[in-house]
Amino acid sequence: MYLTKEVKENIFSKHGKSATDTGTSEGQIALFTFRINHLTEHLKKNRKDYNTERSLVKLVGKRRSLLAYLKNTEINRYREIIKELGLRK
Repeated sequence: MYLTKEVKENIFSKHGKSATDTGTSEGQIALFTFRINHLTEHLKKNRKDYNTERSLVKLVGKRRSLLAYLKNTEINRYREIIKELGLRK
């Protein structure tokens, strides 16, 4: 599996408050971005995998709603996570 416990802890410790704090918006957005990048690479190889494509669209929607929430509540944290992850909005 591509998303092991160590990878998750690394993502949350880097972007969240701690390795065990999985509820912060920044940590969730970083995790969704990691998963989106993985699924994008998978779909480049397997174009007709429609179930994965649907999962990718759902993940993008979740990340988008979390980014909108963060933008409305804490604009500085929003700008910081956009810059760290290299997202464009």
